Amino acid sequence: MGATMIEKIISNNVGKEAKAGDIVTVSVDRVMIHDIFIPFVAEKFEEMGFTELWDPDKVVLIYDHLIPASQVDDTRHFNAGNAFAQKYGMKHVHRSDGICHQLMTEAGYVKPGNIVFGTDSHTTTYGCVGAFSSGIGYTEMASILGTGTMWVKVPETIKVSIHGRLPENVMSKDIILKLIGDLGADGATYQALEFCGDTVEQMSVASRMTMANMAIEAGAKCALFMPDEKTAEYCEMTLTDKERSLRADEDAAYVRKITYQAEELVPVLACPSQVDNIKPVKELAKTEIDQVFIGSCTNGRLEDLMAAAEVLKGKKVAPFVKLIVTPASRSIYRQAAANGTLAILAEAGAMITHPGCGLCCGRAGGILTDGERVVATNNRNFLGRMGTSKVEIFLASPKTAAACAVAGKITEA
Repeated sequence: MGATMIEKIISNNVGKEAKAGDIVTVSVDRVMIHDIFIPFVAEKFEEMGFTELWDPDKVVLIYDHLIPASQVDDTRHFNAGNAFAQKYGMKHVHRSDGICHQLMTEAGYVKPGNIVFGTDSHTTTYGCVGAFSSGIGYTEMASILGTGTMWVKVPETIKVSIHGRLPENVMSKDIILKLIGDLGADGATYQALEFCGDTVEQMSVASRMTMANMAIEAGAKCALFMPDEKTAEYCEMTLTDKERSLRADEDAAYVRKITYQAEELVPVLACPSQVDNIKPVKELAKTEIDQVFIGSCTNGRLEDLMAAAEVLKGKKVAPFVKLIVTPASRSIYRQAAANGTLAILAEAGAMITHPGCGLCCGRAGGILTDGERVVATNNRNFLGRMGTSKVEIFLASPKTAAACAVAGKITEA
């Protein structure tokens, strides 16, 4: 029996064959800690009796959720992070460079075949470059910081094949929302989602990143895209034979197989207040909205901002509708400024903010109140995430979100 992609990655790491269901101890290639969790990680690390990091060069600390501070207690997290980094010789600290999941691949911390853990559920994002990445809690993180190892159960795999050419108004966000709707919020619990097909091959790494990011919304342990030349270009590397071999064997065993024909896909929304409550945009047409948010680790990349700008060019945001745009990193901000994207968005009436998590986690401006509706490009629409529990959050692609901002109501691009 052949091996799935996740089985190959873990087998390479442990130096022996690993099959779904096996429990193994892996050597960790990189970890990411963000500002929300660093005080708890630091406390637990010292409580466990560790006196040094297993490898300071493999630890990345990123301030993104609480930047800029919007509550007095936020500064405690920054101080705790600074003290921990200084005490243990951490070199990789990003204090206002962007969102953790964008920076981890953008800055070259994650490569194909790596095993990476982070203190955020959307750490699944790094599967876009063919890495096994998953979110963990602060106790597990503290243990890794001291030992460099982590035990895992090798996940079973769901194979998702997508073939054909996407319609112009359909983005990878629509694909992953469709999949989450079909699987359900717990339909892939502790399983790997392995994406393949010629539609996937045509996708940019940024589009793959969107899909890997939201795999956790179906309960997945990780999401994986096979490394290719686009991966190599994005990671600024030449793929080795070992990295090129990170593709599933034809006779690999899957717990389930799902196939989509791209031409049949349509723009969709995740409706309040569950990510698997998926409906075609057309079914909700003319629903009035109060705000649009374009950004987050799901859809704050350059291609996302450019897609929104293409819809908004020469148009204006509807009266009484607020449009907030948050690039995922400083680098993306600079690129979008240089190629005129930010100018188009600003001319249309967008409020452009500093890179960070911002409204996605209900911080740093833009929260809403009872009875208001927002169309957003982030990954979760749970009650109370963007304001009060009576705010209605609809998740959409950047193209759909931009079209809604112009119309002042839900509509297709």
